[in-house]
Amino acid sequence: MQYLVSVIDDKSNPGSTDRQPAISAFNERLIAEGHWVFAGGLADTDAATVIDNRGEQAVFSDGPFVESKEYLAGVWVWEAPDLDVALKLATEASKVCDRKIEVRPFR
Repeated sequence: MQYLVSVIDDKSNPGSTDRQPAISAFNERLIAEGHWVFAGGLADTDAATVIDNRGEQAVFSDGPFVESKEYLAGVWVWEAPDLDVALKLATEASKVCDRKIEVRPFR
């Protein structure tokens, strides 16, 4: 089963910025253990554009779709045999990247 693993940062209490070596080591372990599918860090929310093309014409808005102190900072997609394994890995990921983690299974 695959899981979307969201890395959540907080503008009022951001995670440590020196975590890249630890994150890289964790990623290497995910690859070695067969959990890695995809991962990527995201640009700051100021770089976001929201497009709404549900009406007569497309509307483009600068910035995130929701104004919030917390925001999506990056994602992983993991392969895991069950939710318990994904949650165990997410617990480690939260420590490694010094941020909150949300785990959601794909349908």
